[in-house]
Amino acid sequence: MIDNDKPRDAAAEDELKGVPEEFLDDGADAGEEDKGADALGEALAALRRDLEAAKQDVLYAQAETQNVRRRLEREKDEARAYAATGFARDILSVADNLARAVQAIPESLRAEDSMKGLVVGLEATQRELEKVFASHGITRIAAQGLPLDPNQHQAMLEVPTSDAEPGTIVQELQSGWMIKDRLLRAAMVAVAKKPD
Repeated sequence: MIDNDKPRDAAAEDELKGVPEEFLDDGADAGEEDKGADALGEALAALRRDLEAAKQDVLYAQAETQNVRRRLEREKDEARAYAATGFARDILSVADNLARAVQAIPESLRAEDSMKGLVVGLEATQRELEKVFASHGITRIAAQGLPLDPNQHQAMLEVPTSDAEPGTIVQELQSGWMIKDRLLRAAMVAVAKKPD
């Protein structure tokens, strides 16, 4: 605000206190004013470039953070889904032995009253084990009669036969298993080949 008691020049000087000298130089010629405006324009352009670069850096940092978060979520989900892998691999041999025991029981023993309870108990245990496997996403790999799939089957031997196409699985030596979408154990199989 201009004080009316002071002369006009003194009031104007009071209002301009604190303004840098290069902006107040009345006697500056046009060339110096152009230099100051150019310098100010360059400084402003540099600040705008720096601001844009900082914005890009922030966007990249946000994207990287989101990628890390997604990767950690995926790893957490996979760890949860496949946590039982080691245990499942170990228990497969128990399942194999139980299946062999059930298959080895002759029909004559199955019919005997004294053995009926044992046979029923073994079969119930086998069904329960398969039910537990299924509840944890552990499934048997189909093999018999299918073409050999090197991602799921391991060919142990070739059997010369004219009853099946070459490359077809004719016998399952050991069952194969998957846990969710991952191979837990490949099926060991015998594959047909053309007879000599």
